[in-house]
Amino acid sequence: MREQFHRVIAIDGPAASGKSSVARGLARRLGFVYVNSGAIYRAITWRILQKKIHPEENERIADALQTAAITCCLQDNESRILIDDVDPGERLRDDCVNENVAGVSQFPVVRQIVAKKLHEHAQSHDLIVEGRDIGSVVFPDTPYKFYLNASPEVRLQRRAAQGGRDEITIRDRADSSRPVSPLVIAKDAHIIDTSHLTIQEVINEIVGVLEKMGLRT
Repeated sequence: MREQFHRVIAIDGPAASGKSSVARGLARRLGFVYVNSGAIYRAITWRILQKKIHPEENERIADALQTAAITCCLQDNESRILIDDVDPGERLRDDCVNENVAGVSQFPVVRQIVAKKLHEHAQSHDLIVEGRDIGSVVFPDTPYKFYLNASPEVRLQRRAAQGGRDEITIRDRADSSRPVSPLVIAKDAHIIDTSHLTIQEVINEIVGVLEKMGLRT
């Protein structure tokens, strides 16, 4: 049977395209729950590294996740991830997590777990979910799909301004070439180039599209 979901707005795009800021601001404007799917992948990666499991050991990762307690709760209408009753918090941005999250997130078992958690959320709440395969794989039936992009130069500047040390080119290659749920533009997604737009301008454009589609904002 097809799962019954509340309304879901999918916001996909590469690293530093503005997804997080836009999705969070849009959620506040619409009163939807904001969910950062990447935070779940990062929490899993952090826990795997804590257990001294190499990020390429697929079977050990699968075994560890069978017993891991992964909980998504709400705080100020935003999704928070707890893993084994621990909130990783700022540790999700540790260099070791940045360097390994792409490798860990490529495994089907990891992506299945994250998709399941997102589906559970959508059964109870209207969501704005940001990620890389939300509109193409996780919620392919939602009519509200957006793909944010920006030039590599702008994305590098944004990541540096955030204090991040991700290698944008390497991350883009990993996200786009992985065999399971690669970063793609959903065929019915509304594409927005955020290179020279403010966060509020992007939110306004999305709201305009949603209103034309009949979603009351």
